[in-house]
Amino acid sequence: MATVRDATYDVLRTLGMTTVFGNPGSTEEPFLQNFPADFHYVHALHEATAVAMADGYAQANGVPAHVNLHTAPGTGNGMGNLVTAWHNKTPLIVTAGQQTREMLLLEPRLASRRPTELPQPYVKWAYEPARAQDIPAAMLRAYATAVQPPAGPVFLSLPMDDWAQPADPPPAPRTVATRFAPDPQRLEEFVRVLAGSRNPVLVYGPGVDRSASWATAVALAERLAAPVWSAPATERAVFPEDHPHFRGVLPYAIGPLAEALSGHDTVLVVGAPVFRYYPYVPGGHLPDGARLLHITDDPDEAARAPVGDSLLSDPGLALAALVERVPPSDRPAPTRRDALPPPEVGTPLSADAMFAALAAHWPTDGVLVQESPSNLSALRRQLRITRPASYFTMASGGLGYGLPAAIGIALAERDTGRGRPVVAVIGDGSFHYSVQALWTAARLALPVVVVVPVNQQYAILKAFAELKHTPGVPGLDLPGLDVVAIAAGYGCATQVVETPDQLGAALATGLRADRPTVLPVPISTDVPSIL
Repeated sequence: MATVRDATYDVLRTLGMTTVFGNPGSTEEPFLQNFPADFHYVHALHEATAVAMADGYAQANGVPAHVNLHTAPGTGNGMGNLVTAWHNKTPLIVTAGQQTREMLLLEPRLASRRPTELPQPYVKWAYEPARAQDIPAAMLRAYATAVQPPAGPVFLSLPMDDWAQPADPPPAPRTVATRFAPDPQRLEEFVRVLAGSRNPVLVYGPGVDRSASWATAVALAERLAAPVWSAPATERAVFPEDHPHFRGVLPYAIGPLAEALSGHDTVLVVGAPVFRYYPYVPGGHLPDGARLLHITDDPDEAARAPVGDSLLSDPGLALAALVERVPPSDRPAPTRRDALPPPEVGTPLSADAMFAALAAHWPTDGVLVQESPSNLSALRRQLRITRPASYFTMASGGLGYGLPAAIGIALAERDTGRGRPVVAVIGDGSFHYSVQALWTAARLALPVVVVVPVNQQYAILKAFAELKHTPGVPGLDLPGLDVVAIAAGYGCATQVVETPDQLGAALATGLRADRPTVLPVPISTDVPSIL
């Protein structure tokens, strides 16, 4: 007779989810025993690393990933990156072992006391099946919940003695739609406003990239002869950044953002919140007299927007409908931004000089994963993303995501056969949050290159301290960290890079390697402005 475990693995096969990310624990061993030969277990050394790897893998594949955690402590370890997965709108199925049902009344060691409450509010659905036989159907419901917009993580707590129980007849496979079109009446109102606008501006967010709609986003910008901004603090690149209409990334404070949009009478925001703000710099949300139109597939984003009129829709379907209906403008098209002058090259390199060198040697079809908050402005100035699905970071603002996410993305590039090169830019502070991810990359022989700007400080926090007039904050310097020794200890190739030419050569070598490469780059300790 088939067991619940047998039936669950069959459901996972049906869903195409044969890769499991995790760090094994005793309460998960009954599920993992005699691990099937057609499944791949991606072994992480920490649950936070497992969650972020699964997040990167799911985003690169465009389908849910499965991450298996260890009861309450393992779920707690993974929570920081589960928060990021929620804000990233990444479809994940998170399972965690639970103690044996027969002992739960006693609250034995490793029992999760309130398992469905622990990951809240950062999952779309959390459930512990009432019967062992409900687990396979719960997996199907979890998948359907995770993929429907807005996509996100779900959580199942699974008692360890359920797996050996006899299974019910298998649940019938089923599918759900993952895109919905705009309301026609509301859409026509948006068309009228855009057609009558004197000087519209477009603000695109990560939903444009998630819906594979770059070409349509470009078509609308050109039809309206409108400039394009990236939404502030966005986790995906949203538009070809070498296009003459592109203006850059909006600042993420209230007053400065409105100032950047001054002169425009209509602001169309697509696939982003209105807006992702931090820090608090007061001012109006929009320039005086401007009207905001908002397109999102997330009802919560629509509800919490401080200004504007919202339309619920898949961003790509809404953009396509607007391109069909909005009349072409006779306004002159925006002119291309002036090219940046080359940054001065000194010793140590400035952040701009380092990223200019990275841009000069950027691999064709490269994928950038970044977690270097102090240097983000310099990175986005110097290295322009020109292809879809080529830029990933954390929407939550929490550190420890970027390095393991890059490894999950690199694994997805291998598993799909696309083979796009993956380069991570991880600050020397962020590097140590999930550094154990390097071990997994080495074991998988992934040729991901990790560029580490080394300024031996939390420069982003020093910038915040200056902005908020909070001197004397402890713990903002990071002396005595040996990135080379740590990376080598996990099995990586590594080289300190001090000049642009060295960076180019080391990057090319690393992308041809049979293991990860870590490239520490000493940079200036100047503290950039937070805004």
